[in-house]
Amino acid sequence: MQGEYRLPAFERHVFVCHNSRPADAPRPSCTCDGKSDLFTQLQLLAKAAGLSGRVRINKSGCLDQCEHGPMVVVYPEAVWYGNVRQGDAAEIVAEHLVAGRPVERLRVGEECLNTKSCPHQG
Repeated sequence: MQGEYRLPAFERHVFVCHNSRPADAPRPSCTCDGKSDLFTQLQLLAKAAGLSGRVRINKSGCLDQCEHGPMVVVYPEAVWYGNVRQGDAAEIVAEHLVAGRPVERLRVGEECLNTKSCPHQG
């Protein structure tokens, strides 16, 4: 169709949870104030690695894996990373986004995703 706008096809989408809850909430938050140095670091490092136009780093709302936060999920592989810190961003970019190897030490196990029986959940 003439004049149709098409979004670029990204190789990967990276979602970084920005959910923030009050301090007395029954579940933890991925951010304390809705901001994320992790998000910013992932963006900067992805750009520096030449991934602009190939990988999209996105803010997300709650990913419902709060006990493992801060959370990052990479699609299309559906790799879920938990307890991710700003210092982990370089490893995620270099190993997963550039080299295609998920960072195993940060992965949340299948047995803990979307389940009430995870030993980490209160």
